[in-house]
Amino acid sequence: MPNPVDPPQPPGGSQPPGDPQISAAADRARAELHAEIERVRRGVEQMLDEQSAPVDVDLRRELDAMQEDLRRYVKTRVRKSQKRTDRSIRKLETRTAALEHRLDGLDAERRLSEYRIHSETERMLDGLLQEVRAIADRLEGRPPAP
Repeated sequence: MPNPVDPPQPPGGSQPPGDPQISAAADRARAELHAEIERVRRGVEQMLDEQSAPVDVDLRRELDAMQEDLRRYVKTRVRKSQKRTDRSIRKLETRTAALEHRLDGLDAERRLSEYRIHSETERMLDGLLQEVRAIADRLEGRPPAP
């Protein structure tokens, strides 16, 4: 039976850790497990009550021990799952920050390029205007402007 906390990745595509579908499936599986264990425990207690026999102390201790083991197991699994989720979130936040920094750099580079293109175009047009004026002055027979 696959582990609901870390299900196998589908072939040909990977789901990121902390995927909401996986987390929801793990939560449902955990809830079903809790419900089933609690149902069995209640069933055992009910059977003992129905027998109208005093509850065997050893059996009661064993049931209590099983319940405590279950609590520790669930607590450990939840803690591990939470650590895995937190680690995934930290990685995503780091990647997001790096991408934002890269985008800021690209935006600054774009603005600088636009400024350079504008400046170069302006200089080129000024040069062309001077050449056109010089040509017009020659055609009119005026001396070239300094």
